[in-house]
Amino acid sequence: MQKSMESQNSKDKAKSNRRYVVSILAFSVVADVLILLLFFAPFIGYKGHIGFDVYLLPRFNAIFNSFTFIFLIAALVAIKNKKINVHRGFILAAFTSTLLFLVSYLSFHYLAPPPHYGASGIIRPIYFFILITHSALAAFVVPLALLSLVWGWTMQIGKHKRIVRWTMPIWLYVSLTGVIVYVMMAPYY
Repeated sequence: MQKSMESQNSKDKAKSNRRYVVSILAFSVVADVLILLLFFAPFIGYKGHIGFDVYLLPRFNAIFNSFTFIFLIAALVAIKNKKINVHRGFILAAFTSTLLFLVSYLSFHYLAPPPHYGASGIIRPIYFFILITHSALAAFVVPLALLSLVWGWTMQIGKHKRIVRWTMPIWLYVSLTGVIVYVMMAPYY
């Protein structure tokens, strides 16, 4: 009887995990497609006049990325010191600043024409290397971060530890390089 209940619980947990994974992957694909459409589909985007300087949004993006980086470092320090509740708080703060970044980022790319990087010389390939690695890893960090959050929150510690070994350094890189891209791009907004 006990083994039967354990077996059923295990099956229920596996179904629940599959639902999380499918939902997270679907959300990630939709977010990535939306971002790609805003960049590469010229017919998408607001063409009218808005009542504020839309070029303030990239500055907000950099601020949100800065906060995400700081919150992630604080979360990392907290978990190294075995302060799980503090760690969770900083992770939720990092998710909040990342969500605010995403809203601001999508708004900017919907409202403004795409800016062009104007520097030349050695700095140009450096900028594009940072931008390309930042963009590619940003697409991957969304499902990684969401799965890390779900597995940590549901106390699936083994899965959580395995995935955060990848998630944390990638998310730190993405948030830091987001600020660097803004600093390098700021003169061209």
